[in-house]
Amino acid sequence: QNQKTKEQIENLLQNGKHKELRDRLCCRLTFGTAGLRSAMGAGFCYINDLTVIQSTQGIYKYLERSFSDFKQRGFVVGYDTRGQVTSNCSSKKLAKLTAAVLLAKDVPVYFFSTYVPTPFVPYAVQQLKAVAGVMITASHNRKEDNGYKVYWENGAQITSPHDKEIIKCIEECVEPWNGSWNDNLVDTSPLRQDPLKKICDCYMEDLKKICYHREINMQTNLKFVHTSFHGVGHDYVQLAFKAFGFQPPIPVPEQKDPDPDFSTVKCPNPEEGESVLELSLRLAEKESAKVVVATDPDADRLAVAEQQENGCWKVFTGNELAALFGWWMFSCWKENCSKDADVKNVYMLATTVSSKILRAIALKEGFHFEETLPGFKWIGSRVKDLLDNGKEVLFAFEESIGFMCGTSVLDKDGVSAAVVIAEMAAYLESKNLSLAQKLIEIYETYGYHISKTSYFLCYDPPTIKRIFEKLRNFDAPQSYPKFCGIYNILHVRDVTTGYDSSQPNKKSVLPVSKSSQMITFTFQNGCVATLRTSGTEPKIKYYAEMCALPEQSDRAVLEEELQKLIGALIENFLEPDKNGLIWRS
Repeated sequence: QNQKTKEQIENLLQNGKHKELRDRLCCRLTFGTAGLRSAMGAGFCYINDLTVIQSTQGIYKYLERSFSDFKQRGFVVGYDTRGQVTSNCSSKKLAKLTAAVLLAKDVPVYFFSTYVPTPFVPYAVQQLKAVAGVMITASHNRKEDNGYKVYWENGAQITSPHDKEIIKCIEECVEPWNGSWNDNLVDTSPLRQDPLKKICDCYMEDLKKICYHREINMQTNLKFVHTSFHGVGHDYVQLAFKAFGFQPPIPVPEQKDPDPDFSTVKCPNPEEGESVLELSLRLAEKESAKVVVATDPDADRLAVAEQQENGCWKVFTGNELAALFGWWMFSCWKENCSKDADVKNVYMLATTVSSKILRAIALKEGFHFEETLPGFKWIGSRVKDLLDNGKEVLFAFEESIGFMCGTSVLDKDGVSAAVVIAEMAAYLESKNLSLAQKLIEIYETYGYHISKTSYFLCYDPPTIKRIFEKLRNFDAPQSYPKFCGIYNILHVRDVTTGYDSSQPNKKSVLPVSKSSQMITFTFQNGCVATLRTSGTEPKIKYYAEMCALPEQSDRAVLEEELQKLIGALIENFLEPDKNGLIWRS
């Protein structure tokens, strides 16, 4: 019933574009590391009114089967500020259709009356004891994309087997039901409630549990600039700073209000560093603000920059921020825990492609560190298990600037991370230290962890498959490489096939993940490098880290060694020229 997407298909048909029609209509959306994500537009593998209705019908069917009290407990729906005129698609409209499918089936729906940060949906699912929730967002993806993120009753993103079962249910009911198109049910149904005020108030109150230095926050002269990257973050970060006793951060005026075109940045991903933080850094210089916090468009991730004594800006990587957060959350725990608290009951987590710095801190301080597969959905589920078993989880992260401070939200959260880093900066400033200086102290205490993460673009799935198959059959069939250029490989772990040469039974401890490619190499020189495909974009990503012991503190030597190894990895394993890969600009 969407005229715009209907016309797109009709035009392709009239113009004889049969290949594009096949591409659009002959495959369905599947659950990646962050739910369903694709370009907005016509077709079954795109995000549009119809595919959102179909997905919600499948979810309804699966939840009805899974929960006898589904119609008492209800379902949460949130959305960001994305939109596309050419396909008459906006996050709010898709959220209304999601709600319509459920309301038409007499399911109570908690539908937010305005855009919210992604973490508000998993938070609301737990607070309202709903059976599940959906957030319509494509996070930091390009403006053409949108997505559909599903949370289970435990407040974590769905993992296997739920995702596979939901896909089966979607395929069983692709014809829209009566009422599924009725998007004004949101305004007329008595079963719809607006949870905005309650959830926002409770969230800000819960946030105070991880505020440890309110007096310093109230008195600090440190100024902060915040950019919300044309997304949802502005109002919520302002409230979070207020909850911690801070003066409000200075907003970047050109980026404070929602804009689905993200018109002041080449891409709405704060991970891209200084090039996309230009407006924030210039404003900070003008306002004499030393720290910039940037939330991505759906406010679930956080970038941080700090002005150094020489006037230059340091944009921290996700791994560097994790070292700071890990140190901070543990120090605050230690200062505030009861006398009989057991450090062995304390946990921190990271995805396997992230820095091992938390492992080094854990070894020295006596708490537990665990790794999961890439994607916060695995962290959320594992944290819930640990909490249910009486453990205390202080912090979890993924290197792509996703942080979970505390356990009020079992997903990454840029709003809480922004205000925690502000408190950390204010505390350090009262001790005449900067974030960058503290980071060096952490590395000198626990060992330097120098990492580099980047990617190549590849729009041809068969090429990606060929690259990884070659690594599995390198010098001979079913044999992995033993060297990468001059570098000796000690161990290989292939999560796609479940192989791990370091285990006595040669089986990977992490669960097998057949749907995506991921191989990790451990080198004799202490470097760990992973090649994997992105779950949300057409990228081959590489992650490499040198983990040194505290006594090996010559950073320059470690950095040079890492750089050379990455060069060898690209030249020997990815072969960008031969495979037509596009270098990250």
